[in-house]
Amino acid sequence: MEKYFSLIRIGEQLRAIMSFSGSSRVILKYGELIYECHQGTGDGINEVIEPRDEKALKNYFEDDPDTKVILLGKGKLIFVAPSGSIEKDTLEFLAKELEEDIQFASIVDTLFQASMTISSNLKLKPLLDKVMSLSEGILDPEVTAVMLLDHEKNELFWEVARGDKSEFFHEEIRLPLGVGIGGYVAETGESLIINDVYKDPRWNPSYDKKSGFRTRSMICVPIKFKGKILGVIEVINKKTGDFTSRDLRTLEILAAQAGGAIENATIHEELEETYEELKVLDKAKERVINHLSHELKTPLALISAVFARVSKVLQEASIPGLDKTLKRGQRNLDRLLDLQSKIDDILNQRSVDEKERILDIIHDAANFIEELKEEDREEGSEILELISTRIESLFSPDDIRMEDISVDQLLDDICNEGTLSMGGRHLEIVRTFQKDLTLHMDRNIVTKVFRGLLKNAIENTPDEGKIEISSKLLAKEIQIDFRDYGVGITPENQKMIFGGFFHTQDTNLYSSRRPYEFNAGGSGADLLRIKTFSKRYGFSINFESTRCGFIPKDTDTCPGVITRCAFVTGKAGCFKSGGSLFTVKFPKTSQTNIKDKPGLAEGGL
Repeated sequence: MEKYFSLIRIGEQLRAIMSFSGSSRVILKYGELIYECHQGTGDGINEVIEPRDEKALKNYFEDDPDTKVILLGKGKLIFVAPSGSIEKDTLEFLAKELEEDIQFASIVDTLFQASMTISSNLKLKPLLDKVMSLSEGILDPEVTAVMLLDHEKNELFWEVARGDKSEFFHEEIRLPLGVGIGGYVAETGESLIINDVYKDPRWNPSYDKKSGFRTRSMICVPIKFKGKILGVIEVINKKTGDFTSRDLRTLEILAAQAGGAIENATIHEELEETYEELKVLDKAKERVINHLSHELKTPLALISAVFARVSKVLQEASIPGLDKTLKRGQRNLDRLLDLQSKIDDILNQRSVDEKERILDIIHDAANFIEELKEEDREEGSEILELISTRIESLFSPDDIRMEDISVDQLLDDICNEGTLSMGGRHLEIVRTFQKDLTLHMDRNIVTKVFRGLLKNAIENTPDEGKIEISSKLLAKEIQIDFRDYGVGITPENQKMIFGGFFHTQDTNLYSSRRPYEFNAGGSGADLLRIKTFSKRYGFSINFESTRCGFIPKDTDTCPGVITRCAFVTGKAGCFKSGGSLFTVKFPKTSQTNIKDKPGLAEGGL
């Protein structure tokens, strides 16, 4: 029996009560446990009656006219044949003292268990749930809740709420620091016990009025770690009686134990999130390298063949003075082929110790291009200039020329251009444009943004599909939506979509098709360019996407035509299965806000 109440010896207590009251025996029923102490038991105490035999307990003892029964909060104390001189008030006092000792021992036992349980839990919500469960067992409130502090916004938000009325407490509701009981405790670090909240001037009744919940009493204590307030614990509406100073101290001990554990759990979750992000970044890096490797293979193979053919023809023609030039060209070509081989070895995990030097390889490649420009100005300069110009064109606009642009007219032009560019493809482009919207912006920039988003939508939508383009005026912004009912983007890829040189197909399925074809591929630079423009020209670009549920992985393929899909029977089924929405918002001002950047007036990005 002693194991249930570790800080008191219940046998000694019962024997002392039996001796003082002059009873022949004393029986304690507490919760589901029933214990007996009677004359002649010596130092022992027996758990003589099982809980299922409580009826026998009542019949055997409570029907005895010499039996006195004192009710306890969670049970009863039965005195059998007590001394006739002892009054009932004295028996009640003895019973109350015993109950308080048992409650205290139970609290300490619970706190000891809490310290072991809390310290071993690194998941925040299960940890907080356990803390609340322990506080419920000790304090018996209607609701227990944890509010954590958003340090950036200086607001408390509900993280966990338990109890019969916990549905009134949810995460969307936030409490500013310093407002209400919870806000006061979080701001000052002072614990509060209030048994009539409506008499306390710090109480904010607005939540009760909004939710219909009625708050009567409350204990609120801060959760701290190394002096930093992490949030508060609230226990609300004690079911029986008032909250006591012992209740307050108990909750403070729980909060103190929870503080370090919450900080550890928060750090652990942040580390897990960081680790997942690093895995995503690692995959993105691998995919970029795969993409670059793929893009290098075909041009290098073609250049090699052309160079071999040109060399042969020139040798047959016996043109003097070209040997040195041919050898230099072959040497530089061999360097590019060697670079390609090294990248392949890294990607295929062959026995080439170059993986750690991938950044050096990329750096060397960039330097090599510059070297080629200097070495072979006559023979290769035009090609290299084209390459440099193409790279510049991706991210450097022409000189900025601000003008008033008719949004619906420009979108119409872009849609007409897209329709022509996709050739024989069968796609419906639905246009819903609010008339008379004017945007003050550089036309070249806006055209690249709209064209890039429409191209992205077309290339990700199977034939017989639909794309919706719309524009509308909001209170402070002009919003343009590009919605496609295509294959959508996997959640993993959504994290990398603006990363640049990123394509959503698996590399093994990737192919550089013609622009505007379904799954056309491409370098993936369009969205990076749009994101870059948005930061520099003061507009926003956001998206949401749902991957087609029938092809959830990158390696799953869409047939490219709705009627060829094995999973749906018509367009409606395809439209419901996935798609993406890209939203661009421009500030509604007479002059579009352009971020100050060095050289921006000259068109530099």
